Amino acid sequence: MTTKELLYVEDALGHEQHFQKHCREIANQIQDGELKACVEQMAQKHQQIFQSFYGLL
Repeated sequence: MTTKELLYVEDALGHEQHFQKHCREIANQIQDGELKACVEQMAQKHQQIFQSFYGLL
């Protein structure tokens, strides 16, 4: 993996962590159960994407 590719993966990891954290924070504030479940699914998806990128390292 080139240095530039590694920097891209590291950047993507940081973004996915940020998205996951933000989704979980928002989900904790949502009262509507259906909407909350949707946002929690988004957080899980970002966790999966993070794991995929991390697997590249």
